[in-house]
Amino acid sequence: MQKQKSYSLAAIACVGIIGFMATHFFGGMILWTLSYWFIIVPLLIIYIISFFSAVADLFDGGYYKSRIKINMHLITFVLIIVFNLYDSELFKNNKILSATLKDDLYHYTLILREGGKCETQCAGMFGYEESFKGNYKFKGDTIIFSKVPYDNVGFIPDTILYDREQKALFIEKDQEKKFIREKNFLNHFEIDK
Repeated sequence: MQKQKSYSLAAIACVGIIGFMATHFFGGMILWTLSYWFIIVPLLIIYIISFFSAVADLFDGGYYKSRIKINMHLITFVLIIVFNLYDSELFKNNKILSATLKDDLYHYTLILREGGKCETQCAGMFGYEESFKGNYKFKGDTIIFSKVPYDNVGFIPDTILYDREQKALFIEKDQEKKFIREKNFLNHFEIDK
């Protein structure tokens, strides 16, 4: 009976940790932790207790004594590594250009990659994160998006100006449809060094 309870707690904790890791794809882990702390904090505590219990069982009676619990934690550990590898730069094309637009509450980082792929990484308050993918091509000093890397139509237009001298990507146009080359609040991305 005690062993079944231990396995049940390990299963609940491992599934909870995997679910918590998955929240990264839905706005960020910190944001969800602040919203649902009364669920996430006990799951973390149960996971830590279960993990140390599995390690103690491994040293005490060997692998076969608690192989179910140990395998649950190994699978969880492997999934944590997979989630982190998915977010890393290892499997993405090389960066050609990276630029950031700073808002009061957000930072929008536009990343242009080899092969015409691009993404906008949005980072906001309380660890909020979201990423949008798109496609682009250069035409002189302009960047034309065939798929704009953002979901709010008009925020990032389909054509932006790459000003090498000012190290900026300008996104606003005047009445004559010419890019405004004066740096103002929210009208340009600063090129990252």
